[in-house]
This record gives sequence, C-alpha cells and structure tokens, in this order.
Amino acid sequence: MNTTEITVLEEIELDNPIFIEALPGLGHVGKLAADHMIDELGATKFAEIYSPTFPPQVLVKEEGIIGNMLNELYYLKDVGEDNLDLILLVGNTQALSPEGQYLTCKEILEFVNQFDIDRIYTLGGMVTSPQPVENPKVFGAATCEENIELLKEAEVEIRSNDGGIVGASGLFLGLGIRQGIQGTCLMGETPGYFIDAEAAEALLLKLSLLLNFEINTDKLDERAEETRQMIAKAQQMEQDLINKANAGNADDLRYIG
Repeated sequence: MNTTEITVLEEIELDNPIFIEALPGLGHVGKLAADHMIDELGATKFAEIYSPTFPPQVLVKEEGIIGNMLNELYYLKDVGEDNLDLILLVGNTQALSPEGQYLTCKEILEFVNQFDIDRIYTLGGMVTSPQPVENPKVFGAATCEENIELLKEAEVEIRSNDGGIVGASGLFLGLGIRQGIQGTCLMGETPGYFIDAEAAEALLLKLSLLLNFEINTDKLDERAEETRQMIAKAQQMEQDLINKANAGNADDLRYIG
C-alpha cells in the first residue's frame, strides 16, 4: 500500500459543490465546527480515506472497540438560501510528514474535483495568546482579492504578512491555486491546547454568513460553557497551589533569624 485509498460508500451527483476541509488542528477548532455542521444539517458520509501517511496506530474507542485512523468525506445538498452543495472533509488525523501531506491532499483534491468544485474553504485555529479568549476573533486569508473583500464584509480579521498556514488547511489552498480553484481559510482565535468550542462557534457563524445559511449553535454553546468551567477550575487549582506554596515559604521564613 503506497497510495491513498479512497473507498466510495455512495455514488452521488453534486452541482459545483464547495469543498470544506476541517481536519484536526489547533484547538480542534475547524474539526469541531465541521462536525457540528454534519450533525446539525444532517450530512451524509459518502467516502472514507485511508493512507500509509497517517500515524501507524489505531484508536481504542468505547468498550474496547478499535477504529482506524481515517479521513471521511460528507456531502450536503441545497444548503441555505443559495441552495449550495457542500463536500466536507473531516477525520481523526492528518498525514505525519510533509511528503505525506502533499500526497494525501493532492489525491483527495483530485478526487473531489471530479464534482467540479466551485471553491475551497479550509477551517482551523490560530494562536494569538496562551490565555483563553472571551470573544474569539476569526481571522482569514484568501487566494484572490475578491474573496478578501468578502471576508472584510463579513468582518473577518485579515491576516497580513504574518507567516504561513501549515498543514492541510494551507496545502489545499496552494494546490487549488495550481488548478485554478479559488480558496479561503478561516481561523478561529484559540490558545490551541484544549478543544475550543467557543472558537469553533465563532468560526462557524462567520462561515454561515459567508455561505448564506443558518445553523443552530446551541450545542456548541453548551460545549463552550463546559470548556469555560473546566478552565476556571484548572485556574483555581493552579492559584490554590500558588497560594499554598507562598504560605509555605512564609512559614519557613519565620524560622530564620
């Protein structure tokens, strides 16, 4: 096995779909947003992707059930007021090496482009601070000025001359440029070290605005609140340890002199 295996589960017909990539990354922001779209809008899985470039392991899930490292393709038809068709790429991994990233992204893009994809959106996270953000911003970049203007109209913060976009979220855009496919990257502001539902919600609301569809984010709100409570508890535990250590040092000082 030296190439990416794409197993088609259902033969489908789509009308110039928009391709949305949301593989795991910083804070799982893009993945969480896309997983919510899949559940909330009722997307259907039509293909599974397996590659030797994925990590050499399997996942042990509930009750000891083993699952493969996979990417998956879902589709939605007639979404929103513009009746858009969408293809969503999600999964539990990305390729490990730069060579693997090029191989899998190239083959996935060739596969989805048989449906004559109209545009590419890649979804991810962007670290601006190690501290959690109360109202996370959404940052964006695009392959053409027209898409930059659309981002500005949606009040997305434009990234400018501040580094690259690493992994599948960047590579799909670069490969798309080579094939004449316009692309946009949306990045939710996140510390990056926990599953960030709040950043995912902010990103999803911008995506829904750009693609003109409505989506209920109540479940993401619940997840964001759970995350906030988890952070608050962790911060309180950290502060308690600091206070205890400081109190111990004070006690030690009383024995000096």
